[in-house]
Amino acid sequence: MSQHTPETRDPHEQHTQPDTQGDQLPDPGSEGSVTGTMSEEPDHGEESYQGSGKLTDRVAIITGGDSGIGRAVALAYAREGADVVLVYLEGEDEDGRRTAQLVEDAGRKALLMPGDIRSEEFCQQVVDRTVEELGRIDVLVNNAAYQMSQAGSIRDITTEQFDRVMKTNLYAMFWLSKMVLPHLPAGGTIINTSSIQASSPSAQLLDYATTKAGIANFTRGLASALGADGIRVNCVAPGPIWTPLIPATMPAEKVEVFGQETPLGRAGQPAEVATAFVFLASAESSYITGEVIAVTGGGPVTV
Repeated sequence: MSQHTPETRDPHEQHTQPDTQGDQLPDPGSEGSVTGTMSEEPDHGEESYQGSGKLTDRVAIITGGDSGIGRAVALAYAREGADVVLVYLEGEDEDGRRTAQLVEDAGRKALLMPGDIRSEEFCQQVVDRTVEELGRIDVLVNNAAYQMSQAGSIRDITTEQFDRVMKTNLYAMFWLSKMVLPHLPAGGTIINTSSIQASSPSAQLLDYATTKAGIANFTRGLASALGADGIRVNCVAPGPIWTPLIPATMPAEKVEVFGQETPLGRAGQPAEVATAFVFLASAESSYITGEVIAVTGGGPVTV
């Protein structure tokens, strides 16, 4: 009688370092322009993620849901049984449609919501339309973010850039979290995306890193405030993850070595981050709130 031997995979071999070749993309980065522009397309779990009903019939709002980590989370949530609202910047419609197709291929509904989350009015429209068309909200993923590397650090950060980073990364999270509360049931979850930059800030990303530390603190404070309501609030802090945001906002010489400084020696893939979002949205994490889960290839997150 033969026995099946479980496969143990070396994390160095599960994904290898992306073949970046100093890729560059126009800001803010688009999956739609991947072919022929990025040397290696990110892995969102298209061929690997298998669901098991962890989020059956839930409704999730995902900001930045068209590409990168957002696309991987949307795919995973759909394969776990959730309907998904994809919120993304206007002009990224090709990316949005590609992600929506992945959701629909999993047999779930995809609601496309292009717009600018720097607008409080648009954030309210996202919540209102979700309830109107899908009937409920169970999960909010505040994932959208903006960054732009500046070699001179604070000397080169304009007020316009600082305002864009703050509004995208912090204001929108605050607005959407506040707006979904009347609709979130006990058992509902809010999951925010922080970063290793929250505790290990790069001088070139000073404004971005500041917001990511704020997101971690906001998560802990809101978790404490909402615990009595049975609503959990957690945070995922990715390290260097290979998404279009990287070649769109970092100089070519940084892109070429992106992620190689980690203990695992490579950049991560969006599919490797999505599993943390599934865990935090599911009942499997029912006693976890106010937590920051690092997905960094071994880089420490201490906020």
